[in-house]
Amino acid sequence: MTDTLFTADLTLHPAFELIEHRHIDALSMDVLISQHIKTGAMHYHLAHPSDENAFLVGFRTQPMDSKGEAHILEHVALCGSEKFPVRDPFFSMIKRSLNTFMNAMTAADWTAYPYATQNKNDYFNLLAVYLDASFFPNIHPLDFAQEGIRVELDENDKPQFKGIVFNEMKGAMSGEIDQLYHTVAHHLFPTTTYHYNSGGDPADIPDLTHNELVEFHQSHYHPSNSVIMSFGNIPVAETQAKIHDDALIQFEAGKKHVSRPEQRLSAPINAVDTYTADEAGPDQTHHVVAWLLPSITDPKQRLALRLLEGVLIEHAGSPLRAYLDSHPLGKAPSPLLGLDDSHYEMVFYTGLRGSNPEHAEAVEQGIIDLLKEVASSPVDDETIETILHQIEIDQRHIGGDSMPYGLNLMLEGFSTAIHDGNPIDVWEVDEHLQWLREQVKDAQWLPNLIKIHLLDNQHRVRVTMTPDSEKTARLAAAEQTRLDTIEMDLTADDKDILKQQALDLAARQAAPDDLSLLPKVGLEDVPTDISFKQGTQKQINLSGKDSTLFEYEAGTNGLYYYQVIVPLTDAIGNEDTSELPVNEVINHPLLPIYLSLLSELGTDSLSAHEMQAKQAAHSSGVTARISQRTNIDDSQAISSYFVVATRALNRKPEAIDLLKEVMEHSVFSEHDRIKEILQQRQAGWQSNLAGSGHSYAMQTASRGMSRQAQLEYVRSGLPALNALKDFLTHASSDDAQWDKLATSLMDLHQRLISLPKHAVIICEAEQTERLSNLIVDSWKDSQAPKIAAQLKNADASIDANIPSEFAELQLDTALNGEKDAVKALESDVALDVEDLAWLVPTNVYHNASAYTVPAADHPDTAALMVLAPYLRNGYLHSAIRERGGAYGGGAGYDANACAFKFFSYRDPQCAETFAYFDASIEWLLNEPQTDEQLEEAILGIISGMDKPGSPAGEAIKACFANLHHRGVDWQRKMRAAILAVTVADLQRVAKQYLQGQKHVRAVLAPYDKEEVVKELGFNVCKIKS
Repeated sequence: MTDTLFTADLTLHPAFELIEHRHIDALSMDVLISQHIKTGAMHYHLAHPSDENAFLVGFRTQPMDSKGEAHILEHVALCGSEKFPVRDPFFSMIKRSLNTFMNAMTAADWTAYPYATQNKNDYFNLLAVYLDASFFPNIHPLDFAQEGIRVELDENDKPQFKGIVFNEMKGAMSGEIDQLYHTVAHHLFPTTTYHYNSGGDPADIPDLTHNELVEFHQSHYHPSNSVIMSFGNIPVAETQAKIHDDALIQFEAGKKHVSRPEQRLSAPINAVDTYTADEAGPDQTHHVVAWLLPSITDPKQRLALRLLEGVLIEHAGSPLRAYLDSHPLGKAPSPLLGLDDSHYEMVFYTGLRGSNPEHAEAVEQGIIDLLKEVASSPVDDETIETILHQIEIDQRHIGGDSMPYGLNLMLEGFSTAIHDGNPIDVWEVDEHLQWLREQVKDAQWLPNLIKIHLLDNQHRVRVTMTPDSEKTARLAAAEQTRLDTIEMDLTADDKDILKQQALDLAARQAAPDDLSLLPKVGLEDVPTDISFKQGTQKQINLSGKDSTLFEYEAGTNGLYYYQVIVPLTDAIGNEDTSELPVNEVINHPLLPIYLSLLSELGTDSLSAHEMQAKQAAHSSGVTARISQRTNIDDSQAISSYFVVATRALNRKPEAIDLLKEVMEHSVFSEHDRIKEILQQRQAGWQSNLAGSGHSYAMQTASRGMSRQAQLEYVRSGLPALNALKDFLTHASSDDAQWDKLATSLMDLHQRLISLPKHAVIICEAEQTERLSNLIVDSWKDSQAPKIAAQLKNADASIDANIPSEFAELQLDTALNGEKDAVKALESDVALDVEDLAWLVPTNVYHNASAYTVPAADHPDTAALMVLAPYLRNGYLHSAIRERGGAYGGGAGYDANACAFKFFSYRDPQCAETFAYFDASIEWLLNEPQTDEQLEEAILGIISGMDKPGSPAGEAIKACFANLHHRGVDWQRKMRAAILAVTVADLQRVAKQYLQGQKHVRAVLAPYDKEEVVKELGFNVCKIKS
């Protein structure tokens, strides 16, 4: 992100005509809306000083079935096109590019192909490939068979369904939240595209034919049905020239698919369905109440409904959220909660999870009664101002730390553009906020919104979803019945055709591609130096101690970012390390729970709900985390910092005192609130297992390879989820457990807040002095010195009151700094960690294998880093995804775990994939390798290192890189080492650390595959129901 003066060239290419130009001051951006004269294609250009340029082309895709044609087409379009007839240009360009983002995505009613890069040549290379892929794909029948669906005969001539999207959607639809969402949509939208699953239902995907896919492309991927967006400092005419010359010039005007409003219900309806579960017990039912609202294309109405949502559920003190949090008939609010404005017509969801089926009517009536109560009197000005404040923070905050800032902005406006609204209304909200402020002066306006859009809205659906322990087996049986029918109808000629298709597909997958057809950037295009945000350090006094204030000046768009840092292992400045709790805090079993609770509770003067309201009124909220890394030279040592953070508008200095109030005055006495939060944490954690399966598999496989890896697995991995469930069960029949937990949390809290503190402030230059002075003033009356003195005189350990379920989460003493795992391995003392399978709610596998490797500062680290993408690019992608049918797979070097990891996700195979992991090592050591493959792997590593973050994110990243001894000099050294890696280096480290070496396997597997994984040598653990 550049801070230099920027003058945008806003001249359009002559093939486009200007519809609107708007300068948006709050975003330092000019928006140009233009239309391609010949085809009617819409182009939205966001001229901005950033040199991370971004682009997307998207289409209105509105399937009227659940065969998955929109999703499968998104995959197949990226498998070769007219100008680039290689098998997988998308994956090949990931390797041949300095992209900071490349992907494709299918939503309910649109498909988009976005990318971003900081290199101008790369931008136009990717533009050529993306335009050709979307407008002129080959849609080869064998690519449809590989990516979508095919019937293949096994070794016994029995037919099987295979296909990457088929397996991906099997994995996706094994998650209870996905099942819940699609069931609600099915009833809420009886006649429009949202009635169906655009990703594809595994029961319907086998019905899709290749001809239908070709027809879907012809009818939907036309310029007249497209929305094109670009962002950054490349002149708009240059992008438009390429769009026109490479694609649009070849088309005439065509059909645009217009979004259609849903046929409104004349009365509310109720529906009951089931979701897949291992065990069907009590307190597992979902109740969802959903209303269909107006179209998103009216910006004022959309903002009014955002205000309505905020009033009802913005924070724990908001009336509907508070009602659901403490509801006696359920454990937590529904995961479907709030305003969804991603569709043509908006939806408001509410409801409960962890309930029982017989409570459906009571839950719905209770929600209606609560809404009536809120609508019966005016909403107070303070509440309204809080929500308007949150809307402004959301608009001003520059993201870009997980997805490039420009792409974030484009995608925020994309759903409005695709539904023929004006996305400027999304990016420029000041005018509409002013309108909103005028409306709320009428005390009845907001209550009337509740009446019109919720209470008097007849298009309301109540869905009850109950667990069904036999549903997975029924779905499998239905699939098998279908396969049996196919088998009965197969003639000898049919079998020959299927066998030939399998041979042709294998030959196509094995055939070398002529990658010289694709454009590329090379190592000569890599920037010579890294970008590293520099700040200043000021010596100040916080809590009566000498402290350091890290000041960073950045273009933060009217916000400031403030964090307090409490060292746990490494001193900052002249701090006395003897005061630091090197192990007692880091090893504490309740630390992850403490972090999730800290900013959600009340204080010694405010209830939890009052404190939440105060946070929302003055800040984006307060968060607590641990920043923890394995030391660069020792796998058993870690550097660790406790961090409490917030961000706020420059005009809201109250957030500085607010953060101190959270740290020094929080109490753990509201047991009901703690119970609500922990129940929500457990329910959300369990629901997300299927989506993050490979992460848990890698965490499990590497759990014995460094102290940090052990901590992450035991404290935040699957054992911790089981411990939380056991505790909640125990505490439900023994109230004394809540006292025990609260006492233990308070002991930990007192220990943490007694420690010396330091601070970070990131803001615009003219704000630095004022905010820095406010930070110092804030801590002048700190309680920390008094608490520290009390703790020094007390004998009690902070481990004294830990509930048994968490206390039993034992750390291996060998992984607490007593010995170095790498040295132990080199001395032929193998780490005794078993291969482990976790049975979880999924119907596909997530596989991982981990090998012990050195910490980050070792001479072999650079080669190990490059080895991971080299193996993925050259072998694993083709084997695991193309041949094996998994959604994805690869390898990675993990400096925190001191592990080299192989992984696959949403994988129909288990044993075969572990064989692929091993085979990739043999491929590297025994097959010819090329310098071009090496350059591609290095490019991937460097583009990841150079990926820019937001202005505030870059400052935070730099600050903590220095604290974890990975500052600018170390990063330059590592970059130089990566650029110097050779193929011989890769082969040497593969032989030394991987080939034939002891390693640990892990898998997350479906419950019904217990015997399969046992036969493969895994010990079995299970997520408890």
